Amino acid sequence: MGKWVYEFAEGDASMKALLGGKGANLAEMARLGMPVPPGFVITTQCCLDYFRDGRRLGEPLRREVLEALARLETTMGRKIGDHREPLLVSVRSGAAVSMPGMMDTILNLGLNQLTAQGLAESTGDARFAYDCYRRFIAMFSEVVLGLPAGPFAAILEQRKAASGAASDGELTAPVLRDIADAYLGLVKGRGGRDFPQDPVEQLLMAVEAVFRSWYNDRAVIYRRVHRIPDDLGTAVTVQAMVFGNRGRHSGTGVLFTRHPSTGSPEVLGEYLGNAQGEDVVAGTRTPHPVARLGDELPQVYLQLMESARRLETHYRDAQDIEFTIERGQLFFLQTRSASRTARAAVKIAIDLAEEGIITRAEAIGRVEPEHIEGLLHRGLILEDSSRVIARGLPASPGAATGRVVFQADEAERRGEAGERVILVRPETAPDDMHGIVQAQGILTSRGGMTCHAAIVARGMGKPAVVGCEALTIDLAAGRAWTEDVSISQGELITIDGASGQVILGEVALVEPRLDREFGELLAWCDQVRRLGVRANADTPQDAARSREFGAEGIGLCRTEHMFMTPEGLPLMQEMILAEGEDERRQALERLLPMQREDFKGILRAMAGYPVTIRLLDPPLHEFLPDVAGLTAELEAMVSRGGDPAGIGRQRDLLRKARGLAEVNPMLGFRGCRLGVVYPEIYAMQARAIFEATAELVKEGVSGIRPEVMIPLVGLARELAILEELVRRVAREVMASSGVEFPVVVGTMIEVPRGALTAGELAQHAEFFSFGTNDLTQLTYGFSRDDAEAKFLHHYLRHKVLPDNPFAVLDEAGVGQLVKIAVELGRKARPGLKLGICGEHGGEPRSIGFFHRAGLDYVSCSPYRVPVARLAAARAQLDEQGGKSRERRGRRPARTTGRPVN
Repeated sequence: MGKWVYEFAEGDASMKALLGGKGANLAEMARLGMPVPPGFVITTQCCLDYFRDGRRLGEPLRREVLEALARLETTMGRKIGDHREPLLVSVRSGAAVSMPGMMDTILNLGLNQLTAQGLAESTGDARFAYDCYRRFIAMFSEVVLGLPAGPFAAILEQRKAASGAASDGELTAPVLRDIADAYLGLVKGRGGRDFPQDPVEQLLMAVEAVFRSWYNDRAVIYRRVHRIPDDLGTAVTVQAMVFGNRGRHSGTGVLFTRHPSTGSPEVLGEYLGNAQGEDVVAGTRTPHPVARLGDELPQVYLQLMESARRLETHYRDAQDIEFTIERGQLFFLQTRSASRTARAAVKIAIDLAEEGIITRAEAIGRVEPEHIEGLLHRGLILEDSSRVIARGLPASPGAATGRVVFQADEAERRGEAGERVILVRPETAPDDMHGIVQAQGILTSRGGMTCHAAIVARGMGKPAVVGCEALTIDLAAGRAWTEDVSISQGELITIDGASGQVILGEVALVEPRLDREFGELLAWCDQVRRLGVRANADTPQDAARSREFGAEGIGLCRTEHMFMTPEGLPLMQEMILAEGEDERRQALERLLPMQREDFKGILRAMAGYPVTIRLLDPPLHEFLPDVAGLTAELEAMVSRGGDPAGIGRQRDLLRKARGLAEVNPMLGFRGCRLGVVYPEIYAMQARAIFEATAELVKEGVSGIRPEVMIPLVGLARELAILEELVRRVAREVMASSGVEFPVVVGTMIEVPRGALTAGELAQHAEFFSFGTNDLTQLTYGFSRDDAEAKFLHHYLRHKVLPDNPFAVLDEAGVGQLVKIAVELGRKARPGLKLGICGEHGGEPRSIGFFHRAGLDYVSCSPYRVPVARLAAARAQLDEQGGKSRERRGRRPARTTGRPVN
């Protein structure tokens, strides 16, 4: 028979998968001798069994829970349900992976009409007892009984107004007892049953409610956003209550051992006197800085600071600590690795390594690729400070502009439609998660740096400004205002999560400033990684930016973008309209100098590094206006009696556009097929590349390394024809210029047949570059635009697909084609260079696959180059770690990456 329940003394930090993060860390703190209220943990396996068994608690589990409860009663010297001195407990969720605020908690469990009175008598504090009771009824009713929170909050506000209390803390014992009675009546009226009075029944109902919260909407959304598996389950921690609401020497707070926004080695904490934990996290009251505790309870403050340092040293990471003070005695209710912004994640990792607490390899592992993306957020350029309408706390950095919405449902609706929105609320709650996901940023009028909005925004890399007390929000009216300005739903605002500013309208953005720690971390990554990292860039400006971010060349330069300029497009259209080869060659001769200058700019910017230039890929009709637009314009010209020559050219355009139109352009006359049928097009492009190379060499620019890539090849004969064309043009340019240069020709693998016959293609290619965007479309038979617009979201929501295959490489399908091409290609040509230039080249999980598959480099957009450098290093470290585990106890083998200490 399995064991379902563990007391804290039976667990430790290594048991997160079984006890959840909260339970395992409470057990670890207890093992360290820290002041932790006693308790026990119901395992994550019980949660999974609960759903497997039809949402029913099995009898063996019930028995173990009651046995553990009896032992807890013995430890505490109090019994649950005792009328004279009752034991109260908290019932809290806790998965193996932190999901802050997404699942449910019940505090003060064990109270009923008799035990509330007994608590009042045993403590001599009726106000405290009935404050706990009204809190418990409201929380239990919402979490366990499923009643809405609004009516309970309304009763509280009514009683506060009637009694003249400005805050909850000013309510007297009789008023609190009256509120509790009103809550009980509300439960009877709304729920159709009396509030449960048996504390054991309360406990078992609460355990079930926490299990059920594993599949509540906000938890499901959070797991989907953060890619947390559904099959982990949540543990349930049952713990003796300690009370922060027992007067002026009591309170509750949250502490970060390092600043969660900047990463600086300073404690950031918040504290509320005479309060319980949910008051801080919910943001319903704005807390005080924890330093204030040093004035009010100096000995407790010193103990708190010493314990915080101890926990950080023990866990070797910045910690997020929840604590409660009951009548001058400190207790710890949770510690976990702190959520942090991107900048903080990098600084904390670097600092911990430089302090000797972790290794450099561990520092690389502590920074997620998403953190690097967050560092590349742009900031604000604000020239008119009069547009600043309010300031709050800078809870999560980055700038965001969007339309104001006040409800999470509306944020979700508009966000899914592609509209940029800012979610504006008095405070956010876990139930707002679906709206937060779709919002560009979050603005609240209440809460502190450790409130729900701040923690979730930092974890998701979204800008947030919280505790903006100058802002009054009327959710019902859909309006917010300050002393000077009123804002209605739909108005455009900008928030700056770095400064806390709220600004009317849209504001210009500035490129990110990358600090020392960012460069240091990426330098460590470069010492480790095996995969090269290139960039996809089409202009000299993109190329220069790529180098700033550490790109080691260009893996994809798309030549078609050069034809879309105001100067190039008319010449391209003239070439398309040509009636024969001679006319087409004349138009191409005029395009040649433009292409040559474009290539010179890019090759110069990347001197010393390879530049892979893809010859023309899209179908020719993409350079012409659409048929419907041409038809309408022609009719208008004729009706106006326009210039006959202009009308004639319009008719030619329309005729050609109709002739080039295709039922399925993605599978049509494009890529290498254009080069085979119209070789003069590819010959012009190759000549422009090689003439640019020769001119740069003559100018004294060294290290010019063009690579010519033939797109959409499925047949070896296609590639053989075009390889010979390119090499012939190269020989002609070398002969006419007197300059010798290397000629490198390769192909994109983006057609499944190309992957399956890679051995044949390798006879004519010195490199393969996987075009995984088209390869994914052709493998699935999906049109990307149609799939993403019409059904892919349904597939993802209903788990038909685990991920969007255009965002994360499909290893089981597309990945197998990549592996086949790698094996066949290298068997035919052992020195074959292999890369990937689709969007997957910048996606961290996909990069891990490409590392394992044996590719030489990835190529991605310039702004994802730093992400790819980190992901490639982590892939190398994962491989070394796996090999180390396999070899444990045997001699070490040589690794392909350079060692990192």
